[in-house]
Amino acid sequence: MKKKAIQSLAVQTKMVLPSDTNPLNTLFGGRLLAWMDEIASISAHRHCGRVVVTASINNVSFDKPIVAGEIVTLEAKVSRAFTSSMEVFVDVYVEQSNGKREKCNEAIYVFVAIDQNRNPIDVPALIPESVEEKDRFDSALRRKQLSLVLAGRMNPEDATELKTALFPNK
Repeated sequence: MKKKAIQSLAVQTKMVLPSDTNPLNTLFGGRLLAWMDEIASISAHRHCGRVVVTASINNVSFDKPIVAGEIVTLEAKVSRAFTSSMEVFVDVYVEQSNGKREKCNEAIYVFVAIDQNRNPIDVPALIPESVEEKDRFDSALRRKQLSLVLAGRMNPEDATELKTALFPNK
């Protein structure tokens, strides 16, 4: 079975309250991480229809501070499905007073689908359609290979996609 990336889209809007902020009146990074983890897990669940667990956070980018009172929208979508794992991109936007949105943060989460015995279970393949979905899909395998090499779970010589990206003329 295959599913389109758009079918996994999950969107959540939050207002940054004083209890969400640090002494600088900006959103706690940990609060944002929790919000991103929650929306990413919903996206992964939508893709596979199973219980999912967070396996890793491969990248978090805190590009711009988010201040108390701002409206934050989190958009999560599965970027690639492997055997039992799914990579999920989370884009974070702040809504301006004129209604325009500005991207301020992003993250890449990896989830694993599990069965009732907490064992990994196969997930549907992903069909990317938009240019962004295709770009994220293509780069997901390189990110996975890099993570496996760094963790000592893959021989660097076997990371063919990663080698091609790093050494295109070899």
